[in-house]
Amino acid sequence: MSTSNFSSARQRMLDRIAQTRDAVTVGLPHWAGTEDGKWISTPDGDWTGGAFVGELWLAHLADPRRFPISDAHAALARMLPRAQRRTAFKGFGFYHGAALGSILFGDETARDAALTAARSLEEMFDPQLGLIPLGQDAEEASAVGTAESSIDSLQATGLLYWAADQLSDSHMEEVANAHMRRVLEIHVRPDDSVIQSSTLDPQTARVLRTHTHKGYSDVSTWGRAQAWAMLYTAHAAMVRPEEPLWREYAVRVLNWWIDHVPAALIAYWDFDDPAIPTSNRDTAATAIAAAASLRLASALGPSGGAKYRDFAERTVTQLVSGYLTPVGPDDQRPPGMLTGGCFTRKAVARDIDTAHDAELIFGSYYLFESLVILTGLVSAGRI
Repeated sequence: MSTSNFSSARQRMLDRIAQTRDAVTVGLPHWAGTEDGKWISTPDGDWTGGAFVGELWLAHLADPRRFPISDAHAALARMLPRAQRRTAFKGFGFYHGAALGSILFGDETARDAALTAARSLEEMFDPQLGLIPLGQDAEEASAVGTAESSIDSLQATGLLYWAADQLSDSHMEEVANAHMRRVLEIHVRPDDSVIQSSTLDPQTARVLRTHTHKGYSDVSTWGRAQAWAMLYTAHAAMVRPEEPLWREYAVRVLNWWIDHVPAALIAYWDFDDPAIPTSNRDTAATAIAAAASLRLASALGPSGGAKYRDFAERTVTQLVSGYLTPVGPDDQRPPGMLTGGCFTRKAVARDIDTAHDAELIFGSYYLFESLVILTGLVSAGRI
């Protein structure tokens, strides 16, 4: 797909962001129905809402008159209660929803919110376990023990690395490194696929069991588990180039994805679902994969990263051409929706996470972020 086509897709997504901003004035968007584009929202953003705030920061970069910075401030204010919640997942929301505003615009309101969340994550670190447990406020479909972990908890690391740089805080750096290393040791399997979740012994830190909480089975490879591993190892490789271990992990888990994703490049919700090829795809996991590939391409440089830049471009092309709603009278849906997102098909999911074919706000964020990078508005190395 040409740069002009990526620019056209970016414009469609800007239209959707504007429509979402005007429609969701209380709470933050979570997912939208494919048929009508109407959002299911959450009061404080749940774990996903920071993605929409991140879209607003990037939209301000793309079109500051249409998207004044006050849009991002208003949305960020709705998620501030989450800053002190005991959940490793807030790293996702406060990186994209707050740190991004500081990175791109030097915004002090955003910086303060991001640092508050980062300090709280640092305090959650359990030295005995060697990681940040999911936490009592983590959004999971069943009770979370004091020593539960998951690959998803790597969402803490991007925010911690940023905050460590902002504060010149060596302890925060150590926490980020220890958490990253331990979570990867537990959840990346010898064949480079990823198991989502784990239960640890709180006294000995021994891994009692691993399982896939939101995937097809306890031993399957849930698409988004692999995608999170890809994103956060690639991000760490980009922001911590002096640590070769993060690059090694990123290459391993990304290569696994490239070798196992279907020829059309849109992943199924779980790589091991026996209903494939009639099972659900997951465009959200696929968009995360594209964003991860752009980060790894940045980390490896023009020569070593060319493979991953090309893969990201081809993946984004497939998402845009097959799943991004068009502009025109023949389609009554809002333009710029990334359809085909699958939260999970597990029966134990929370009611608000039962969508099988929807626009997921975090999937839309990562596609929009990828388009912003591919159209040259910002480099992957900055965000």
